[in-house]
Amino acid sequence: MPTFVYQITKYDPADRDERGHYTGDEDPVSDHGPVEEAYLAAIAAFAEAAGIDQLEIREPQLGGFAHFGLEPPIDGYGLADLFPAGFHDGALVPIAAGLELVRSMLRDHGLWCRLEAGGGFTVHVGWDQYLYIGSDLPCETALARTSALGLFPERLDASPYDFVPDDPAYVQRPADADFWARLCWTVNAYRAVFLEELFAGNASRWHRLTRDNIDSVRSRLAPRAQLAVWPDLLTDVDEAVAALPAEGLVEIVWEDEDGRIASTVVDETDFDAVTARLAGARAAGVVSMYAGEDLPLFTAVLPDSDGVLRARWQTVPTPSDRDWAFLKTLRRGQVVTGTVTTIADFGVTFVDIGGFTAMINIPELSWRPFDQPSDVVSVGQEVTAEVLDVDMVRERVPLSLRAVQEDPWPQVAQRTGQVVTGPVTKTVPFGVFVRVEDREDGLQGLVHTSELDEPFGDAVEVGDVLTVKIIDVDLVRRRITLSQVQARTSAADSRPGH
Repeated sequence: MPTFVYQITKYDPADRDERGHYTGDEDPVSDHGPVEEAYLAAIAAFAEAAGIDQLEIREPQLGGFAHFGLEPPIDGYGLADLFPAGFHDGALVPIAAGLELVRSMLRDHGLWCRLEAGGGFTVHVGWDQYLYIGSDLPCETALARTSALGLFPERLDASPYDFVPDDPAYVQRPADADFWARLCWTVNAYRAVFLEELFAGNASRWHRLTRDNIDSVRSRLAPRAQLAVWPDLLTDVDEAVAALPAEGLVEIVWEDEDGRIASTVVDETDFDAVTARLAGARAAGVVSMYAGEDLPLFTAVLPDSDGVLRARWQTVPTPSDRDWAFLKTLRRGQVVTGTVTTIADFGVTFVDIGGFTAMINIPELSWRPFDQPSDVVSVGQEVTAEVLDVDMVRERVPLSLRAVQEDPWPQVAQRTGQVVTGPVTKTVPFGVFVRVEDREDGLQGLVHTSELDEPFGDAVEVGDVLTVKIIDVDLVRRRITLSQVQARTSAADSRPGH
């Protein structure tokens, strides 16, 4: 924030009571005359003293819920070329245009914004004709000029209108390549979604997205706009009207016969008037304006053309946004700890890691054989696993338990050529499986029917103990090949006299 901050007003500090309230005769609205011009001249003097020739529009707001202009617009003040496309966060305007924006704010024409220059120079307009100018330079000549204009500058520690984020710890999601990939995936899943574009405070546009128009809509979005992705809101108009609450603030979105999307925010006092406007609409939808009642699927803010997110405003985080923020902290190969929450019927195990639900597919539960996932893990169990991937589009994180376990296969491979004894664990038409490690979850190998001593059939059953030779361990396909015949031959060869 600037080092030197001044409150500049038309109110004489001598006309304040013991509580600091102004008791003089100055009207708290613009005089549309010499006092207003004095304010603008003071800003110009500070800008000149600080060497500022242009200002940046920050956090623009449009008054009310509908459009620019609480009072009739003013012609001839140089703002015609700025609206509507040029009034956006980050827009650079010359000092002359900045002064006219201040004039509109002093006259309460329905717009408001912060005007800044690199953080070292700020102009904020407050209620009741209070002006705040900040600069990294003391601007003593500008202070003298301000006093000579009949205004009263007072030094402050900070402007009360300095930007303060709603949640300093919140990590805002940018509308980057991952966001657009996620949006395309969502459109494919829903067939159509709505994109709410908040291009200034209290001013938004709605777009119905399909696979065919995402790129064209994206190209028309206002710089640094806040974006919210909603499921397809539009339903039968009668259903939308029936969904209106008995009372409360809602946003009604509708599509006219030409496919144009419009919206308005109303309460119960305006329901009848708005529903009358829906008579010719093809479809409509209702969104509650109360926190927590209706949330979009996910949100983002547009970065600048260089990919850097410089907009300071924050969207209201959704569960998906919080998942995104958590996923940004993960990386492939990272070891995490979580709690098993569910073992699904289709075999996938779900694990809570920091409030996000990751998953473990059956092959990643263990190197060792098992019949079902519950043989390896149980609900409520704390497990340590490795992150296999971080899918920012589907917002999925596959984990692996076996990646943090010792792989027993290389040890078994070193035993190739050994003769071992183990139980038959399973019979199949082409052979039998025999456990070659002395443990309940030991690795198993296949004895093909051609490698069995007895003719294959009912002669060998599960539980029988066979002596076999490990003749091959395939570490790629994770297969062990055994032979009872070669085990017998090896035993015969090892007897004395052979």
